[in-house]
Amino acid sequence: MPINILNLSAYEIINFKETEHDYHIYAKTKVPSSMCPRCGSNKMVGHGSDDITVKDLPIHGKRVGVYISSRRYKCRDCGKTFTEVLPHINSKRQMTDRLVQYVGAQALSRTFTGLADEIGVAEGTIRNIFRDYVNELEKTVRFEIPQWMGIDEIHIIKKPRAVISNIKNNTIVNILPDRNKKTVIKYLNSLDDKNHVRYVAMDMWNPYRDAVNTVFPDATIIIDKFHVVRMANDAVEKVRKSIRRSLTQTERRTLMHDRFVLLKRQKDLTAKEQLLQSTWFANFQDLEKVYKLKEQFFNIWEAKDKNEALDLYNSWRQSIPQNLLVAYHPLITASGNWQEEIFAYFDHKITNAYTESLNNLIRVMNRLGRGYSFAALRAKILFTESMHKVKRPAFEKQPSENLMAFRSKSTLDSQFQINYGVDIATLTELIESGAF
Repeated sequence: MPINILNLSAYEIINFKETEHDYHIYAKTKVPSSMCPRCGSNKMVGHGSDDITVKDLPIHGKRVGVYISSRRYKCRDCGKTFTEVLPHINSKRQMTDRLVQYVGAQALSRTFTGLADEIGVAEGTIRNIFRDYVNELEKTVRFEIPQWMGIDEIHIIKKPRAVISNIKNNTIVNILPDRNKKTVIKYLNSLDDKNHVRYVAMDMWNPYRDAVNTVFPDATIIIDKFHVVRMANDAVEKVRKSIRRSLTQTERRTLMHDRFVLLKRQKDLTAKEQLLQSTWFANFQDLEKVYKLKEQFFNIWEAKDKNEALDLYNSWRQSIPQNLLVAYHPLITASGNWQEEIFAYFDHKITNAYTESLNNLIRVMNRLGRGYSFAALRAKILFTESMHKVKRPAFEKQPSENLMAFRSKSTLDSQFQINYGVDIATLTELIESGAF
């Protein structure tokens, strides 16, 4: 039996047993305590021992239990009885420090039950270690505060959660437990440099607007055009479904694939789809009207500036026939309530790449959550290092060793290395491939 089987220099191995599934290692500290922790006296006498069992990292696929004969002492000066301090043993748990670190890191990519079985502890112990590990990560992992911040929502474990993103870098910087105003304000207030946030893109959810106006009164709020133009598509869908409900089964067959074709832009239609449309429009005039209104609304977003866009919108609004106002009522109402934020898009445009990436992520997020709590899934998403988009410092030749002595590694890292958060495209790809 190798003397250093534990690879913990502070311990002497006394005995060792191997069973089918476990290693049992008996040990004691090499150097006895030499000072009373209460008064500092070195006048101590032995006072028996305690047998302490701790868990350590698995060896050769087997669970490891370490049985430590821990010495007890009595101080002759103050009369205090104490047990020696055990090096490398976690103060909160009957585990080695390295096992606690291992469990925390592994729990980001593995199930709690699998880890509990591997180590030989209760699943609740794994959960508690992971909670503490995540709390430490929250303190140490710092994502760059976005200059262009996005606030959207993702449904995780049957509940909408606010997701905070860095639009310029296409990353996620936080996922909040809900989308309530109080929760969003608390997070925004926790940011160190609030003046760094200049623009905030969001969907039309009043608690988001209220939270941003409270914490970032000088930031410009912008409604991403995706959240607006899809309401025009919703109007087309409402009319399309209303028409189909009034048809017989045979008549409905003449509208085969109508949803797909009607949601496409006119300029993207194939010759066959244009022919289908012309047939439908000849028979259903409201379908033609609502589709053309949708196309005209989309064209507004090609305006060269805000003034032109507002003029186009007002003309479009006046052109809606009375019988189609109901279909477009949600869009008209939203455009009135959020006009300033919607048309701010023409001053500060958000790229389609961000919108598409986030939509893809929202689509695949529903595959996650089984067997995880929200806290565990959030940590798994935010703190898996391989998914971070990091700008590392360029190699910089230093003029002398003396200068380096005044600049610690942590100082250099904090000065140059920037962590933008979780890359949305990488996360989406891992989820879709089943690797996450």
